[in-house]
Amino acid sequence: MHSPDLTDENIAKIRDLFPGCVTEAKDENGELRYAVDFDQLKQELSDHIVEGPQERYHLNWPGKREALLAANAPIAKTLRPSREESVNFDTTNNLFIEGDNLEALKLLQETYLGKIKMIYIDPPYNTGKDFIYDDDFAESADEYFKRSNQRDEVGNRLVANQEANGRMHSDWLSMIYPRLRLAKNLLAPDGVIFVSINHKEVAALKRLLDEIFGDTNMLCMFAWRTDGNFDNQAKFKYCHEYVLAYARDEQEFPHPLLVDPNIPENSKIYKPEIRNTIVKNGPKNPPSSVTLPSGFPAGFDSGCIRTRNDAWPHFLEDVDVNEGRTSSSVEVYSGWSSKELLVEFIDNNFSPILDGKGQTTTFELTQTGAIEAVKVRGEPSHVISLLTGFGGPQRATAEIEEVGAIFDDYPKPLDLLRYLTKMNKGKEFVVLDFFAGSSSTAHAVLGLNASDGGHRKFIMVQIPEMANESSEAFKAGYKTIAEISKHRIKSAGENLLKDDCNPEWNKDVGFRVLKVDTSNMADVYYTPGELKQADLLAAVDNIKPGRDNPEDLLFQVLVDWGVDLTLPIRSETVQGKTVFFVNEEPYDLIACFDTGITEGLVKELAKHEPMRVVFRDNGFVSDAVKINVDQIFRQLSPATDVKSI
Repeated sequence: MHSPDLTDENIAKIRDLFPGCVTEAKDENGELRYAVDFDQLKQELSDHIVEGPQERYHLNWPGKREALLAANAPIAKTLRPSREESVNFDTTNNLFIEGDNLEALKLLQETYLGKIKMIYIDPPYNTGKDFIYDDDFAESADEYFKRSNQRDEVGNRLVANQEANGRMHSDWLSMIYPRLRLAKNLLAPDGVIFVSINHKEVAALKRLLDEIFGDTNMLCMFAWRTDGNFDNQAKFKYCHEYVLAYARDEQEFPHPLLVDPNIPENSKIYKPEIRNTIVKNGPKNPPSSVTLPSGFPAGFDSGCIRTRNDAWPHFLEDVDVNEGRTSSSVEVYSGWSSKELLVEFIDNNFSPILDGKGQTTTFELTQTGAIEAVKVRGEPSHVISLLTGFGGPQRATAEIEEVGAIFDDYPKPLDLLRYLTKMNKGKEFVVLDFFAGSSSTAHAVLGLNASDGGHRKFIMVQIPEMANESSEAFKAGYKTIAEISKHRIKSAGENLLKDDCNPEWNKDVGFRVLKVDTSNMADVYYTPGELKQADLLAAVDNIKPGRDNPEDLLFQVLVDWGVDLTLPIRSETVQGKTVFFVNEEPYDLIACFDTGITEGLVKELAKHEPMRVVFRDNGFVSDAVKINVDQIFRQLSPATDVKSI
């Protein structure tokens, strides 16, 4: 019932004529709206240089400084274990963290700093139909800290980013920016992050990743053929999305260990023209030796192999042969390979490997017992930027239904995630996904381990976002996306154990569920200077009422101290007290949160010489025992770090 807003209409007209002169800005109420960049508009309407603010190449938006504050501000939160929702809690090396991923990433900073080999995320695409995290930035660092210590209702962290809001880029950038900054800290020197996105935000995302990781560390902008929806009424039918890949350090990231995904490893690509360049060019490496491993073919059970740098051919010293076999000569032609590549080839069960330039190399054992270094030629020999043959959301949805779960919000297919994971060298590293959704990444990691005997670990982070009431998942009884995610991982693991799997796989299909929550410690634990004299008696116990569960306190200590959250934990009764032993002896941590701790118990624990030990601050039987703890450990285990909470 209002008259037209002529200002908005005029801005819309200017936007039609000069799109680059209309930007996003905050009004007097702090709300985002479209506004005219008058400096830019003057330049558009002038035939000479108009004086204005200094020009520089950068990405800026309303709320960027607040988003940076959100990344840097501390929080007083913890991770609380949930045994009943976990699978193989005591033995698994995998984590499922339920809660706001910004807070989860902060809680992981100490433990996983520089230790994550691969990150994959599938964030909200800012389509006008999804949700973004509504982070409250209009406050100081001190206010943010205090609020974070009090607030625990994650349901209020979500806000619909509807079409009516204009699908503001600024809101979306402010959401993703602090999370990517924190994620970078977790990546290993040779680590890589893959980010899925569609055409609406790919340009902004690339600029953001360039700023955080450096444009020289961009590895690839993959185009993923999604087998899109051709029934829609759009003028152009999008059948692809993007996956942006950035290295922590491009120089440290090795050449991907893959060829075209549509060509099986036993196909002709590995068996075309075999060329022995040693005959033509001669070997390049100096003599070196390597001890034969136990997996070497029968007939060569001991001795050594040596590369060579003199004329062809060359027979090395005889190799002693066990079990009465006749002695044989081992002939090695190294070519552009090396001792290290030869060892890697043998350790890889004589399967093709890559040399330092990312080219496929293998060694062949001839009938005469000689090992020849050969190059396997064939195209393509590297990962290409076009990802085809993996299917799209429809296939991914069917894969979820196969394990008895339901999720219809554009999941990613397993083949795509397995392919990205296999680009990383090695089979034992940590994969993080902090927009887990239905946990397709966890499913893919488990399946890959089952097939190739790898020991990769996963960390999934998912906010307990309410499932859409009109969705099939909600109708099936799933209240939150996190519930769907946990059910899928559990069912996928059970199915994999039923099938044939690689004998070297450790069959770890479990996961520890940890939930982001307010700290177990009372506020005075963080701000003792604000305690008044009249409050001293009430502050004898600095643990919140009802939050003294020993395992909760243990995980708070693990988080604060940066101890691996997947280490095995064993509880044992020692002198009538419950004691936690983390990892194997010598233990990474010994903890006892019971009251009435005696000097005898302290001495017994000190005999284990753990790396760390922690007690409850008011848990000692007397002040004298508390005072003597440091002295006891100084005498019996001087390297132990002693702490009380």
